[in-house]
Amino acid sequence: MKNEVQKRLEQLETLVAHHQKLYHEHDAPEISDEAYDALVRELRSLEEAYPTYKKKKSASERVGGAPITAFKKVRHDILQWSFGNIFSYEELIEWQKKLMRHLERESFVVKKDLSFCVEHKIDGLKVVLTYKKGVFMQGATRGDGEVGEDITENLRTIRTIPLTLTQPVDIIVGGEAWLAHSEFVRINKERQTNNEPLFANPRNAAAGSLRQLDSRITASRRLDCFTYDIESLHGISEPTTQVAELELLSTLGFTVNQHYSHCRTVEEIETYYKKSISQRKKLPFEIDGVVIKVNEIPYQKVLGHTSHAPRFAIAYKFPAEQVTTKVEDIVLQVGRTGALTPVAELTPVRVAGSLVSRATLHNEDQIHRLDVRVGDTVILQKAGDVIPEIVSVVKELRTGKEKKYHFPKRVDACGGDGTIERVPGQAAWRCVNRDSFEQVARKFHHFVSKKALNIDGLGPQVVNLLLEQGLVTSYADIFTLQKGDFDGLPGFKEKAIDNLLGAIKEATRVPLPKLLFGLSIDQVGEETARYLAQHFGSLDRIRYASREELEVIEGVGPIVAESVHTWFTDSKNTKALEALLQHIEVDEVSAETVQGVLRGKAVVITGTLPTLSRERAEDMVRQAGGKATSSVSKSTAFVVVGENPGSKVDKARQLGVEMIDEQEFLKRLRS
Repeated sequence: MKNEVQKRLEQLETLVAHHQKLYHEHDAPEISDEAYDALVRELRSLEEAYPTYKKKKSASERVGGAPITAFKKVRHDILQWSFGNIFSYEELIEWQKKLMRHLERESFVVKKDLSFCVEHKIDGLKVVLTYKKGVFMQGATRGDGEVGEDITENLRTIRTIPLTLTQPVDIIVGGEAWLAHSEFVRINKERQTNNEPLFANPRNAAAGSLRQLDSRITASRRLDCFTYDIESLHGISEPTTQVAELELLSTLGFTVNQHYSHCRTVEEIETYYKKSISQRKKLPFEIDGVVIKVNEIPYQKVLGHTSHAPRFAIAYKFPAEQVTTKVEDIVLQVGRTGALTPVAELTPVRVAGSLVSRATLHNEDQIHRLDVRVGDTVILQKAGDVIPEIVSVVKELRTGKEKKYHFPKRVDACGGDGTIERVPGQAAWRCVNRDSFEQVARKFHHFVSKKALNIDGLGPQVVNLLLEQGLVTSYADIFTLQKGDFDGLPGFKEKAIDNLLGAIKEATRVPLPKLLFGLSIDQVGEETARYLAQHFGSLDRIRYASREELEVIEGVGPIVAESVHTWFTDSKNTKALEALLQHIEVDEVSAETVQGVLRGKAVVITGTLPTLSRERAEDMVRQAGGKATSSVSKSTAFVVVGENPGSKVDKARQLGVEMIDEQEFLKRLRS
């Protein structure tokens, strides 16, 4: 009987082979490159740990896919390889150490001239170009590394592939055919007009274009090609370094990506890598990492290849926005209004540059839609500042031991007897006892938090202490606190008391949206609070609005309208609010703000802006009458792009949404 490790390894091998076929042979991937990389990494890790279980000709060693039968097959004169991957500076250091150990085993004296050539890893389609006496004779895809597809006529249409070289040499070169972002947007708009399926990304569009049986279609797509490697050369002297190789290719008439660097240390490589991350969205082509090659070709020859990749080169991939990990448990998180949110506890995994161990599952319907179970392998996504979420379950890796999740009858964190109930007509669950100490404390924590009244010094521990001592029982009580109330309380010295009382005094003037958000009204988050404030302008108008008046507001709807109306007609709430209003002044929303230059426009902020925080930039959008949204859609007016943006930029390109920098954003606000 097979053990769990052997079964997992076999499942992974089958799954990786399936996705390789979709990616390389059909240009129709079902999962992202990053999720695929994660599966391959796990497969290789298990194969290294348990070599007796490794399958002969494992998918982990395959370079690409079998050539498509529609094209003539080409057997490569030089075997084609794919690069191994690393994902961190620690792995980069370890790779360098492996190089040195291998050179030492080969009794090769490593001189001080060992260095590296570092280039962008273009996300396109590998092509192999053959020239005889300086004339382009044949172009092929990489295929499975031994046999590719003859796509010569299609490659002749690419203007950056020379048909005649500057010297009559016999040469075989490797390159990457790619599609510019602007072309990708243009092609997808055409396909949308013709009711054809859109390409998922520029790589798929490039691969699909080169596999057209009609070369006129390929020509209309305006592809480009960078050449980066000499695989065979006769007629002139071979270069002795990788940098010299790139220079020779350029001299011969090939187009070389000029964003390469000659690095002498791993620290210099890391600097180039980080610079590439910050610049990637500004480039006309797609890159998903950098390629590092030992610069000295004599060293390259000694280092050679493993069964599936060169030892002298490695791909240093950018932080993944999608990875695979395992669901270890599903727990319920209690919110400020008593709402219960299911959260998946995960095997910790690094995604988008941060270590993630939890992801929201939103509600019961989401759990059912995904069919996520404890023990499942899942694809996790985190793009930029977006909260990690589970995209899908890798059901092919199930063992039968996974457990479905069922909502319990009680949750201790609710307080009281802990009973919970499903909200009528919704997929949400909530605590039954909404007046327990735990629930009251959560509402107070929220009321004084940064995004609400922002009372510095009133952290959860201090709030709990004040509640336990009976010093506060309502929000209004916070503003009646005196210096003597803190006598004898642990941790309160005179300066801390003065600072806290000063912060409370500053909070007596509060913007209307922040007050609405701080009151813990069911269904009213930050955005809804702003919609309400902008529409009505004053607290009194909101308090006395009918359900019908509330429903017509964009972004509200019947469920939110019912919740807001119910809250403001509850005598307990109105009494507490009246008491609070005796101590605070509410800043109303002026008509000038609502009628601002961005009125009715949806704007997305992504990445790190040079001078503005994301929160400040979004506030400026709202102050100009616009809506700061978290996702890009056809209705988005424009996207403000900073350093290290997430996948929102890719979505904007795909939809043809305008992208601007901070300087242009500020200019538009002044117009």
